[in-house]
Amino acid sequence: MQLSAFGEHIANGHVDELELLSLEGGFYLLRALTANGPITLSDAHGQPLRLRSTTELRDLLGELPVVPCVLVQQVVHDEMCGQREGPVAPLRLPVSLASQW
Repeated sequence: MQLSAFGEHIANGHVDELELLSLEGGFYLLRALTANGPITLSDAHGQPLRLRSTTELRDLLGELPVVPCVLVQQVVHDEMCGQREGPVAPLRLPVSLASQW
């Protein structure tokens, strides 16, 4: 979903939470969690929009209503070794969308 429609979903209160997915290669994808399932932010060509930092995220969403946001990162040890017992879940850290300065 492109930014304009993504912003409408946020403004209309259809988004429960935003997830900033940390991926290998040093970039992030932004996903909105809604009652109908997750929606990924895309560029003009329909490809997932790659963000490079939380600062870029804040700049992108600066004019939109504030929604809870979490950074989601897989635990590398679990991906490489897979030896831990019990359920494996990603690391989830809150991210403030307020200006960092």
